[in-house]
Amino acid sequence: MASSLLSRQLAFCLQNNLRLSAPASRYVSKVAPKAQMDFEYDGPSMKTQVPGPRSQALTKQLGEIQNVAAINFFCNYEESRGNYLVDVDGNRMLDVYTQISSIPIGYNHPSLLQVMANPSNLSAFVNRPALGILPPESFPDKLSESLMSVAPRGMSRVQTMACGSCSNENAYKAIFIWYRNKERGHGEPSELELESCMVNQTPGCPELSILSFMGGFHGRTMGCLATTHSKAIHKVDIPSFDWPSAPFPTLKYPLAEHERENAQEEARCLEETEDLIVKWRQKGKPVAGIIIEPIQAEGGDNHASPSFFKGLREIAAKHGAAFHVDEVQTGGGSTGKFWAHEHWGLDDPADIVSFSKKLLTGGFYMKNELQSEKAYRIFNTWMGDPSKNLYLCEVLNVIRRENLLDEVTRSGHALLTGLTELQNQYPLILSRARGQGTFCAITVCNEATRNKLIQMTRNKGALLGGCGDTSIRFRPSLVFKEHHVHMFLNIFSDVMARMK
Repeated sequence: MASSLLSRQLAFCLQNNLRLSAPASRYVSKVAPKAQMDFEYDGPSMKTQVPGPRSQALTKQLGEIQNVAAINFFCNYEESRGNYLVDVDGNRMLDVYTQISSIPIGYNHPSLLQVMANPSNLSAFVNRPALGILPPESFPDKLSESLMSVAPRGMSRVQTMACGSCSNENAYKAIFIWYRNKERGHGEPSELELESCMVNQTPGCPELSILSFMGGFHGRTMGCLATTHSKAIHKVDIPSFDWPSAPFPTLKYPLAEHERENAQEEARCLEETEDLIVKWRQKGKPVAGIIIEPIQAEGGDNHASPSFFKGLREIAAKHGAAFHVDEVQTGGGSTGKFWAHEHWGLDDPADIVSFSKKLLTGGFYMKNELQSEKAYRIFNTWMGDPSKNLYLCEVLNVIRRENLLDEVTRSGHALLTGLTELQNQYPLILSRARGQGTFCAITVCNEATRNKLIQMTRNKGALLGGCGDTSIRFRPSLVFKEHHVHMFLNIFSDVMARMK
């Protein structure tokens, strides 16, 4: 199926090698001009309500085996292209959510299909090695070509993992090991530590903590859940750690009109953060690390200024805590820079940076001193997947070749401008349009209306996602052009007109 799709799409590219340019600007109320991007479709095409009958039947079938409460609909990935996701009922939708921000250059990109079709890459797809003990010959070169070529400032090492949650979970472990080695002055645990850890007691299992922020999301595994504070359903019934959670700034929008109030709010949050670090040390549970997202994504697309993150970085250094920047959702280019923390303009922005989603594999970058010296301390069977590095190498080639970060900046400006116009037009329903690049969001008056808007927009041919209690988040691929923005805004404008 994939090879036949590759043939069709390569033929399409050869027949349509002239790309039409999108207009520099337009009003939302105007008709979106037709444009095509390589192998893409020219727009949405809806045949049924979503989910359609075939999706409903498959949901019922799967429901006999798994919990299906979160499933939206079933997809036909073979027929999906670029920014368009096709479902099993033949509905073709403009995807402005992309698998929760996880598709870097669209569906079935010809360059990635060529990677898959290259016979020299077959071994990477057929054989999945236990990377921690038996890596393939090409692994060092491929890491240098892929992940290390986009390493954040100051990061000299990378540890691959499978997903965002296990990336953060193992980064926490690296922080705790580093912190205890600092306290001991060396990396050799005592006999008492080795014995006591086997029965979950101190000093082998020390009373250390990770400070996180209300509204943050860092994963659903046990350690990560202790630092996740976005939705109760993620945490309820699960035992957790007594770790501190600080307030994240609640900014007023537009930002330029509320600079004084926002600066005061950020100063308050920084002061409370430092107070918590002192309080937890007094409790005998020192803060070994601080974790934060450059934009709180799952928690509602909450932003803070570069000054806030600079202040937080200084607090971490002052108290000897590692500063962990979680770029699982924000990393990979959707803010207009490859790493969202680059917007802070800091020379030494972090000690650890975790990633996943748009980078196709998981893992974390770290400074030299956070590298564990002993085997099996940061370890699992697969520790990533070499085939994902092959894909990532080509994704990075496409990003550079097509200047996609510049495209994201242009598209993001058009998207945020359009959302601002719509919130001005519908102030009782929409507010707080915000974003960097195409990593945007808008707040809806209540949860029920938000959910209704997402459903109506989907049935009109565009996919969106929610975040926080009442916000809609926009997470398109990096190949989401200005004409896609206008196409979406027209759809969303039509939906809003029906909400009056």
